[in-house]
Amino acid sequence: MILALVLDVNAGGIAIYWGQSQNEGTLGETCASGDYRFVNLAFLATFGNGQTPMINLAGHCDPYSHGCTGLSSDIKSCQAKGIKVMLSIGGAAGSYSLTSLKDAKQVATYLWNNFLGGKSSSRPLGNAVLDGIDFDIEGGNGMYWDDLARYLSGYSKSGKKVYLTAAPQCPFPDAYIGGALKTGLFDYVWIQFYNNPPCQYSSGSATDLEDYWKKWTSIPTAKIFLGLPAAPDAAGSGFIPVHHLTSKVLPALKGTSKYGGVMLWSKYYDDHTGYSKAIKNNV
Repeated sequence: MILALVLDVNAGGIAIYWGQSQNEGTLGETCASGDYRFVNLAFLATFGNGQTPMINLAGHCDPYSHGCTGLSSDIKSCQAKGIKVMLSIGGAAGSYSLTSLKDAKQVATYLWNNFLGGKSSSRPLGNAVLDGIDFDIEGGNGMYWDDLARYLSGYSKSGKKVYLTAAPQCPFPDAYIGGALKTGLFDYVWIQFYNNPPCQYSSGSATDLEDYWKKWTSIPTAKIFLGLPAAPDAAGSGFIPVHHLTSKVLPALKGTSKYGGVMLWSKYYDDHTGYSKAIKNNV
């Protein structure tokens, strides 16, 4: 029994993105599956540069008629199971940028008051306190994300820790948040090893992926995750068949001290393939 507990502590976990398809089940169902240790709510797609922040959870609910406040009970039930629930900011199709130090501070204040431990009369997801913020920054000039990370991290002094996670592309260093990742403030970094042929799995070979994984282990962060599409059609390229992942790729990565597990895009695609269930015992 003691050995089993030790193994469990050292085992990796699976992170999933939820919120971009109404045909992926509820947040509560996602956490009740027992497949995931982290859930990223996707996305706060508009913020910064003086814009009114806007969250987009596809067809799940309408935040502008206070229709997403009911997610509070699901968030709390996820957290009661030990699952960390993050708000993912950015995304591939968002309208976002930070234009100054002041802008970064204003965005941090907004996130704290509306999603984390602060107070606001207009909390889009209700009164549940999320565990932290996920940086899925895929555009812009790459500036001031380090400042946003510092401001958000500073709120940890107010009580509950604010976890910081990020989803950079696998080319190293990341063009947008490479600087922010140097701060050492990020707890988990799930790297997108897909839609990036030079550094991903292709044609049955994981050589490029493993080479870039070694580069990523140099960043000052707690744990890094292998980010993958959960189905062949979840991304343009980079899908790894289950058998190859569990027999070849993961054994090569798990020997690194910063290995944290696997991130999957997304819950909708995972529902169709059962990818997380198929790999869970090997992660």
